[in-house]
Amino acid sequence: MQKFRRRTFLKNMAGVLGAAAFPNIVPASALGRDGKIAPSERISLATIGHGNRCRNVTPYLLLFDQLQCIAVCDARKDRLLAGKAQVDKHYGNTDCAAYGNFQELLAREDLDAVYIATGDRWHSLASIMAARAGKDVYSEKPMSLTIEESRAVVETMKRFGTVYQCGHQRRSVDSYRFQTEVARNGLIGKVHTVIAQNWENPIVAPEGPRPVPEGIDYEMWLGPTPWHPFVPARFNGWNYFWDTGGGTIIAMGCHYTDIAQWGLDTDDTGPVHYKGAAEFVPDNFADVPKTAQVTCTYADGRKLIVLSRARFADRFIRFIGDKGWIQVDDETNVVTAEPESILKLRQISAKSWANPGGHIGNFLRCIKTRQETICSPEKSHRATTIGHIANICLRLGRELNWDPKTERFDDPDANRMISRAMRPPWRL
Repeated sequence: MQKFRRRTFLKNMAGVLGAAAFPNIVPASALGRDGKIAPSERISLATIGHGNRCRNVTPYLLLFDQLQCIAVCDARKDRLLAGKAQVDKHYGNTDCAAYGNFQELLAREDLDAVYIATGDRWHSLASIMAARAGKDVYSEKPMSLTIEESRAVVETMKRFGTVYQCGHQRRSVDSYRFQTEVARNGLIGKVHTVIAQNWENPIVAPEGPRPVPEGIDYEMWLGPTPWHPFVPARFNGWNYFWDTGGGTIIAMGCHYTDIAQWGLDTDDTGPVHYKGAAEFVPDNFADVPKTAQVTCTYADGRKLIVLSRARFADRFIRFIGDKGWIQVDDETNVVTAEPESILKLRQISAKSWANPGGHIGNFLRCIKTRQETICSPEKSHRATTIGHIANICLRLGRELNWDPKTERFDDPDANRMISRAMRPPWRL
């Protein structure tokens, strides 16, 4: 096989040989005399945004012999250098390239795919730009900062035939797969409610502007979001300000809305009514509420209750039916159920959400076969949309009706919040 860095080559090979021609992990012994996969047959990948999440995921990326990490990119010089050092150490050389601007990275013709682990503000636009450059995309969650952005990702991936994987890695974890199978197969009766508990948002102390520290390309870091002076609390706590994030309702909540959609068999639609309440703390420098509860009701009456409360360690998702329930505790990965006899049916090994290896493997297989990933754009968009609407409901302080087909509200104020203007020169 020649180097499969071209999308057309990948599609042709998948069509001729079929999915069976590409096993889960190709035996190294079959590909080279030295027992390693030949460089010409590896998927070349680069990381964009080398912060905490990327540093944790990179070791799992590097476990796959069929993948070669050739570059890293970050607007912060310290993280850029740390990323390069992490990759170079693994390969025992200094070949990993380093970029401060991901547009220069995407111009490389020898690049097949990217792993995007920036802040939320870049997830959609970077994914779209990568697809236009002919690269396949694994993007961290949430896939967008707005509903309009994630819909644009869906349409762009269709247009360019891009393989896209969203970082809802719990779909690749056995405990959650077992939970959704129990729900979908009626083992707890007819499911009427799903409860998803995230931790509460922190209170952020007010802080004034500071000079931008040396080594940070602040304009690139801000990207398409509105300009603000550099404030450490806003810079480091970007997830708690509406311009750059959405708090735990979307940051963690999208994992659970994704599992709820899967277990309820509603991947191509979503709830139609939202009602919520939130605790906005006076003098909190952050925009997001401290605690919140949003009840999301589907057209058939089933409910998804999204909570933001309690501690980080207290997060869980529970499916409740008329004959029992099943719950996965995210911190421990422990599955509990009523009746307890349901647990005897579980014959698969428990793997932690913290291990993204299965999710990465699914992405790499789909790059070769051109099949749809387990967290495809449409599924991920629908799950992400629930979190965005929940936040819109809380911000407006009123109930909302949503049409999953037209993707519009019956409320003009809410409709205006589906999209946001991007700071020039950036645009979808």
